Amino acid sequence: MRVGMLRRVFIFIAVVCVAGLAGFWWLTIPAVVPASALPAHTPDLANGRTTFNAGGCSSCHAVPNQPDRTRLGGGLAISSPFGTFYVPNISPDPVDGIGRWSEADFVTALTRGTSPEGTHYFPAFPYTSYQHARISDLRDLFAYLKTLPPVSGRVRGHDVPFPFNIRRNIGIWKLLFMDGKPLVQDAAKSPQWNRGAYLVNALGHCAECHSPRNALGGIIPAQRFAGGPNPEGKGWVPNITQKGLSDWSEKDLAYFLETGMLPDGDSVGGSMTAVIKNTSQLSAEDRAVMAAYIKSLPPVEGPQRPKGKAQHDHGA
Repeated sequence: MRVGMLRRVFIFIAVVCVAGLAGFWWLTIPAVVPASALPAHTPDLANGRTTFNAGGCSSCHAVPNQPDRTRLGGGLAISSPFGTFYVPNISPDPVDGIGRWSEADFVTALTRGTSPEGTHYFPAFPYTSYQHARISDLRDLFAYLKTLPPVSGRVRGHDVPFPFNIRRNIGIWKLLFMDGKPLVQDAAKSPQWNRGAYLVNALGHCAECHSPRNALGGIIPAQRFAGGPNPEGKGWVPNITQKGLSDWSEKDLAYFLETGMLPDGDSVGGSMTAVIKNTSQLSAEDRAVMAAYIKSLPPVEGPQRPKGKAQHDHGA
């Protein structure tokens, strides 16, 4: 009697475990964009270059310690509470870069966070913002990247401890922090404001650094753009809502995006220096609409800055 009861309990537990594993496996299947979902498209290389600069590709992917922003051999180390990530080679090199990628591979990587091999990318790659980009812009970007010089050299693997190194778990993270939706234009706002919102939220992925994160590494929606500890572990990222930039004018912001100069005459430091190298390459019109959108952000109280922190140790 007791043996039979134990057997039934064991079978029940086994069934629950198998069902749980099957559910986990199904929920965490890496999403892809099939080639059939991409209609015929004639690339616009000029727009591809704009997307390249707005998206800040060179900030992370350019080979460190050399001046050429178009040498996208990767190698930059990005520290985080979950380990250290090493930015990959996205030059058109056919062996070490993305030279053999298809257009669908590229769109899948940026909008779904899935590699050509069918595995989840770690969200140190800001696909949570790029998912909102227009597919046509990403296709133009892919065409532009193929015109850049190939750089040989495969980047080393990430230093990520268990259990964060189990990529399948990222599928659950994506369910929590990705919505997969395009950025919807606000009909009540001007085309210029909507262009600024697109550049800041999708391509520019400004919220990825300028927002505090929860224990799982997801942006806290209620404090979006409200600043906080630098995700890389050093310094403080400023609040860019009107709580932090109320004294800035749109002209101040646009000039900052062009030159890196602050209204008080100081200049930007830290990793924002690389961002300015990108935004300075945008048109004056695009910098102006980004400034207008940022200036329109309502004041949001962010995390308290520890005493003794410099006011501008990361950016604006």
